[in-house]
Amino acid sequence: MKTIKGPAIFLAQFAGDDPPFNTLDDIAKWAANLGFKGVQIPSWDSRLFDLEKAANSQLYCTEICETLDNHGLVITELSTHTQGQLVAVHPAYDALFDSFAVPEVRGNPESRQQWAVSQMLLAAKASENLGLTEHATFSGALAWPYFYPWPQRPAGLIETAFDELAKRWLPILNAFDDAGINLCYEIHPGEDLHDGVTFEMFLERVHNHNRCHMLYDPSHYVLQALDYLQHIDIYHERIKMFHVKDAEFNPTGRQGVYGGYQSWLDRAGRFRSVGDGQIDFNSIFSKFAQYDFQGWAVLEWECCLKHPEDGAKEGAAFIHDQIIRVTDKAFDDFAGSDSDKKSNKSLLGLP
Repeated sequence: MKTIKGPAIFLAQFAGDDPPFNTLDDIAKWAANLGFKGVQIPSWDSRLFDLEKAANSQLYCTEICETLDNHGLVITELSTHTQGQLVAVHPAYDALFDSFAVPEVRGNPESRQQWAVSQMLLAAKASENLGLTEHATFSGALAWPYFYPWPQRPAGLIETAFDELAKRWLPILNAFDDAGINLCYEIHPGEDLHDGVTFEMFLERVHNHNRCHMLYDPSHYVLQALDYLQHIDIYHERIKMFHVKDAEFNPTGRQGVYGGYQSWLDRAGRFRSVGDGQIDFNSIFSKFAQYDFQGWAVLEWECCLKHPEDGAKEGAAFIHDQIIRVTDKAFDDFAGSDSDKKSNKSLLGLP
């Protein structure tokens, strides 16, 4: 067994235009001072990272690693959540997702998708140049507007959507395979891959691709009333990344899973800063130790109440205290005794 690595922090929710959040060097120093050991970098945020340069310049990647190493940090993974989202967008969401793309391709869904695919290919190469083994992304969605079967869905609609989703992603998965990188889809509402069943539907269509894996974030399961512990039991062989994010679900006589179109503050299900929600992280970390999870415990802060800097400070300590240093011996070794095949047979009454 191996001890899970951490604590690490996903920088996406903290990057900004003001110091210390506007350069990689400054935000790395801030994170290190809080006790983090690794950072997950949003590849789309030019204030922190240049994806195209990382894909084409080993020197630039070396400089990035040295910048982090100066603060005692490493890169855990790169993220292409926003670009991955644009690999598959239903027309109903065109206007809302346009801002995820560069200005040159906005208003042109075909060009936007081509740009997103090119970004994913750059991410595979950049991850390879940085010496990484995993990558985080979203699957995008073609079927999401039809997630509730009313009006009744015509036969074959969902199958057609997943066939197309797999067709778009298979060349990208192959590129990540060539780079030696596991592509980890965050299982997330709003994506076609939003629970175990939909992941299985996709996995089958990409022929059980050896680079198709999961980013496990239990907060998205709490809000779906999904058993997030059993999920690890079922899919642990495909879980290669872990976001440590908390949530709570408090249904009432007035609203439940769908939230009544309310803001995050007023929803029955809402994200909370780590330790302030309902998630049993002790059991999660125990299961990851049991199944020999070899990745990082990465804090993702999203909370409708607490200040992000407080959430980061508390999150570093929280993850540190949750990490189980796995044992290299059995607790009852003291009572053991030497044995051989002959004595074992004797104990069983066998000739």
